Amino acid sequence: MSLEIEKLGEMVAQRRGTLGVRAAAKEIGISPATLSRIENGHVPDLVTFAAICKWLGQEPAKFLGMQSSEAPTKPVASVHLRKKKTTSIDTATALGAMIIAAQNALLDRENI
Repeated sequence: MSLEIEKLGEMVAQRRGTLGVRAAAKEIGISPATLSRIENGHVPDLVTFAAICKWLGQEPAKFLGMQSSEAPTKPVASVHLRKKKTTSIDTATALGAMIIAAQNALLDRENI
């Protein structure tokens, strides 16, 4: 099952429930401002992302569209872009698709 990275903020808000932002941020090990930004749809840096996934009880691979490390398979390319107001969702999606297509072409070329 794959989860969308855009749903991370919603999941954090649901898990937090009636717990205050400061208390939840302290549990996670991040600043309240960072937690607030994530709940408002910003994508966190990798260290923060890992801490949030641990707090949520979710494998980071589920958000990144990757398979569990338990099942070795052909490498799967994935793309993670920081959310910036200067880049539209359509542009980010197109860039991601282009990067994945290039990675897949290289893998096919190497016959992995």
